[in-house]
Amino acid sequence: MDILTKIQEEVAKSLLVHYECDVDSDTVLINQTKADFEGDYTVVLFPYIKKVKRSPDELGNTIGTHLKESVADISDFNIVKGFLNVSFSDQYLVKQLDSISQIENYGDFPKRSEKVMVEFSSPNTNKPLHLGHIRTILLGWSMSKIYEKAGYDVFKTCIANDRGIAICKSMTSWKNYGNGETPESSGIKGDFLVGKYYVEFDKHLTKEYQEWQASESASNLFKSKAKDEQTEEAFFKAYKNTYFNEHSAIGKQVKEMLLKWEDGDEETKALWSQMNNWVYDGHNATYANLGVSFDKIYYESETYLKGKDVILEGLKDNTFYKEKDGSIWVDLEDVGLDKKIILRSDGTSVYLTQDLGTADIRYAEQAAEKMVYVVGDEQDYHFKVLFEIMKKLGRSYANGLYHLSYGMIDLPTGKMKSREGTVVDADDLVEEVIEEARKGAKERGEVSQLDKDAQDEIFRRIGLGALKFYILKVNPKKRMMFNPQESVDMQGQTGPYIQNAFVRISSIFRKLGDIPELDFSAYALEPAEKELVKSLLQYPQVIEQAANNYDPSLVASFSYVLAKQFHKMYHDVRILSAETEVAKVFRLRLCKTVGNVLESSLNLLGIEMPERM
Repeated sequence: MDILTKIQEEVAKSLLVHYECDVDSDTVLINQTKADFEGDYTVVLFPYIKKVKRSPDELGNTIGTHLKESVADISDFNIVKGFLNVSFSDQYLVKQLDSISQIENYGDFPKRSEKVMVEFSSPNTNKPLHLGHIRTILLGWSMSKIYEKAGYDVFKTCIANDRGIAICKSMTSWKNYGNGETPESSGIKGDFLVGKYYVEFDKHLTKEYQEWQASESASNLFKSKAKDEQTEEAFFKAYKNTYFNEHSAIGKQVKEMLLKWEDGDEETKALWSQMNNWVYDGHNATYANLGVSFDKIYYESETYLKGKDVILEGLKDNTFYKEKDGSIWVDLEDVGLDKKIILRSDGTSVYLTQDLGTADIRYAEQAAEKMVYVVGDEQDYHFKVLFEIMKKLGRSYANGLYHLSYGMIDLPTGKMKSREGTVVDADDLVEEVIEEARKGAKERGEVSQLDKDAQDEIFRRIGLGALKFYILKVNPKKRMMFNPQESVDMQGQTGPYIQNAFVRISSIFRKLGDIPELDFSAYALEPAEKELVKSLLQYPQVIEQAANNYDPSLVASFSYVLAKQFHKMYHDVRILSAETEVAKVFRLRLCKTVGNVLESSLNLLGIEMPERM
């Protein structure tokens, strides 16, 4: 039994013995004592004050005295209003450090039977990965690592949105204006080349639309359709999508290409396959640079037909209904949503079509009890609809579906170098943070003696550590701003600050042999040492909380606090020149354990530790 469970039981026993107040020990609330107060853990007394009709001080003294007598490792207590703060003895904390320092993979939970599938990235195959993708990639990868640490069987996956109108826009544009250009002939990375033609398509559509607006038919349309006092500029700004669907010549080419693709036209399929492969090569290079991978990538082109089967199934049992134009819909008004189209009148799919099919296919293959979709908060409504449809269809896995919704990510300048001119590309951002790390390291001059390859690896680890930590330290639900220069600051709440703590620890042990075994039973902890041991003891709890709350920022916050406490101890006490041999060996063991946990916690964020900085 761990000590916190023991305290819960003894608090419940004290309430029963002294006040005949029967409470479930599991409901006794215990928090870590705030830094401003003396103590290690705090028992919240407020739920019992009215029940026993005693003052907070009297109740706290009764329970505190009982705890001190019944829990040998509690050395003292104090009461602050409705809070009972208890302190652990140095001997207890020393024993706990001795225990965790001998656990090879401290923080690992026993293997669980549950399987968790995490879907992340899920890009369209018509452009490079961009700044928004970086947040979903890092969140998905980190949650996968956290779930693994928490004992779950984890399956990492991605759905490539490799078909549809957007893909056909790039294909039509390349066919019309590409003159046979390839990544090899142009020297342009494949995903950037396809993205170039996606942008090119919009330029031609915009030009066509502007020319059409000057026509008599457009003028007549405005007169007949415009609302009262609506300007031509406002009307035509809102009308662009309708123009694409009903009037545009290039839009007609795109829709014809989509129908040809769905009909299996060989020439269309060959062009689609060629351009998608260019994008896959580019995306895979970006994934490799970020240090992430997938157990399996699913393709919308292979799952949307299964989605159509699901829709036909729902149509037969009246879960779905058909409109007069042949389109198929679902009515979700009974659960506070609205009516939603799930198959167009011409038989072509919408996003929900492939998501329905993909969910069924993945459950059939993986039987995951939980499926976590890491997707931006602009898709909140989409996933509410998807999950409710699965419930209406009676899918056994429907209650295990979860949307890890995250806020958008911005830059102070709005954009950095972007080959598309409108978004921040992931490759450019990675290059930027590595260059910032390079500049900072050169200014300090601490790695100048290493060869170029070794330096480049250090710059890569620091730069990527800065990028990943800066993004993951923010609660996923919050919109955030990423500042490349601020991310590599060695003094702030940053990845490099934590990496520097690890490097300091590594430097201590670089020339040392094994740490001897000594008797620490009478060792008196310094305040900085005590804080470090208490934080180390929290690590398993932090992992479980991060898994349960879908929140890697809890791990990031823990690792920062641990690094900060280590830097303070490094400043406050001597280590290699400690006042006694016992103090020296204890501090070395403490440093070693802190280094291991820092490396483990940053690994959960996908961050590698450099040996030098």
